[in-house]
Amino acid sequence: MFEKITVVGAGHVGATQALRLAEMQIAREVVLVDIIDGIPQGKALDLYESGPIMGFDTRVTGATDYGKTVGSDLVIITAGIPRKPGMSRDDLLSTNAGIVRSVAGEVKKSSPNAIVIVVSNPLDVMTYVAKEATGFAPNRVFGMAGVLDTARFRTFIAERLNVSVEDIQALVLGGHGDTMVPLVSYTTVSGIPLKQFLGQDEIDALIDRTRKGGAEIVAYLKEGSAYYAPSAAVAQMAEAIALDKKRILPCAAWMEGQYGISNTYLGVPCKLGRDGVEEIIEVELTADEKAALEKSAEHVRSTVEQLKKLG
Repeated sequence: MFEKITVVGAGHVGATQALRLAEMQIAREVVLVDIIDGIPQGKALDLYESGPIMGFDTRVTGATDYGKTVGSDLVIITAGIPRKPGMSRDDLLSTNAGIVRSVAGEVKKSSPNAIVIVVSNPLDVMTYVAKEATGFAPNRVFGMAGVLDTARFRTFIAERLNVSVEDIQALVLGGHGDTMVPLVSYTTVSGIPLKQFLGQDEIDALIDRTRKGGAEIVAYLKEGSAYYAPSAAVAQMAEAIALDKKRILPCAAWMEGQYGISNTYLGVPCKLGRDGVEEIIEVELTADEKAALEKSAEHVRSTVEQLKKLG
């Protein structure tokens, strides 16, 4: 168990995140931070008051500065503007980079030993921004993406086959966006290869829907983006770290030669434990999957270069 987890950003993602963490009781205190006075304090108090009903003792507090976050074991960055219909994650680049850079600087001062999980979009690039701004070791700064993307892929497969999501095993790698790489070769239904249930055209349709899963939700909401599934994904990651579970989960991790890719963040299978990303797991890929992963990495690198040109 952690002593303190901080969630930066008290919007839909951050507030839902704080609630999930409090109910999981993996930290003694959850601190919700936002720049708008009253919002984090009010939402935190509301969450805290649900404890007697839901049966958790986690203390939940809100703040507009980082004083109450000092010494956090884990910091989750959700701050940033959300997508609107028609926008890609990359459209948020400049604005959210400034926000994440500022937040990361505060985290560096208030919680120099923290592990940082980035949720803000465009996720892989924002994770890079956070690493650069904190100066933390790469194993302590990584992004939520693969767990969410994999959950969406599993959901769509289960819906199509009319089976339990519990029986769908899958793995989605690559950048969090249109270039993500669902690994069909590792996708099974209770151990049975997906290709024994569906033809390639049907599988391709599920892959396409997975890649556009976030945009599908944005189109419905009109204002804002997904928050229930993203917060669940981070909660699973946070639990693995806080309880040192050594879970193998796909995360946006800093690549140092794995899969032949270096100096970029990319979604890959990671062993998560008390030290953050303790190992990047390399799995065998088909030629098409390897090419798709390299293409995804190049997209992330080009977006980082675009950000650098913007200053």
